[in-house]
Amino acid sequence: MNYIGSKYSLIEFLKDTIGNVTGYTSGEGHIFADLFAGTGIVGSTYKEMGYDIISNDIQYYSYVLNKHLIENVPVTDSSPLEYLNSLNGIEGFIYKNYCAGSGSGRNYFTDSNGKKCDAIRTELEEMRGKDIDDPVYYYFLASLVNSIDKYANTASVYGAFLKHIKKSAQKDFKLELLPVIPGNKGTVYNKDINELIKEIHGDILYLDPPYNARQYCTNYHVLETIARYDDPVLNGKTGLRDYEDQKSSYCSKKTVDKVFDDLIAHADFKYIFLSYNNEGLMDLDTIKAIMSKYGKYACCTREYRRFKADKDENRQIAADSTTEYIHCLIKE
Repeated sequence: MNYIGSKYSLIEFLKDTIGNVTGYTSGEGHIFADLFAGTGIVGSTYKEMGYDIISNDIQYYSYVLNKHLIENVPVTDSSPLEYLNSLNGIEGFIYKNYCAGSGSGRNYFTDSNGKKCDAIRTELEEMRGKDIDDPVYYYFLASLVNSIDKYANTASVYGAFLKHIKKSAQKDFKLELLPVIPGNKGTVYNKDINELIKEIHGDILYLDPPYNARQYCTNYHVLETIARYDDPVLNGKTGLRDYEDQKSSYCSKKTVDKVFDDLIAHADFKYIFLSYNNEGLMDLDTIKAIMSKYGKYACCTREYRRFKADKDENRQIAADSTTEYIHCLIKE
């Protein structure tokens, strides 16, 4: 997925930094926690390296993705794929609320793709517990969330839809399966990180919180609804669901310093790594001051290309790149 804050392009930098600080040459016997998990790229990487993974995200679509990527291990049954792709579309919640042909006024998907998504999502719920077990359910639900995103008529995020259907959104939707990541079966949570941190422990804690005031629950609300399929009341032109219980304190200048300090204070991990860039709500001196209270602090940097969710000519930001910092703490 083309995801805000994804560490896909920075994964080698992350691996090199963590390896140099910890001295770990193998994941065997070590616990790695990825607690702002997003699409699961970091947790999946360390699972494949042999670590025992703890994964968490407050967004349910992220929980679904990581339930498959982190908890499922080979072999997972892929046999329902052909059947699900053969289903005829139905006029379900996605079509009725996110497709222009329904009269909703929203244009997130073509009518046919919205109906196909409804058919597969509805059938997965019918099959759960009867024809498929929970691991297979999450395998296919995660794959649906990941697949449908490629057909969205947006400029990468769901804060708005495009007026005209772009080329990639015009293609007929096809469900494609995510990979099954080799490694140990991990544990995945869907909790507030500052509460979860009091319940877990391990060797490496990796933190990749939101950097700015944009809430992920508004940027990816359509995927949240597809994952939950809970018939929410939608509001406004873009069809936002209620997200009051998913607002992150890490997206507020007023609260981020306090919750970050609380998180580090309660973290029962020897090594803590924080990904943050030079444009975040917390300034670099504040991060250093907070982390230094709890042990030996260091910092590594790398420049990388900025995430662009719209066309260059619409942007008011001049810089094409930003600097990513990995703040390191050996906790005492």
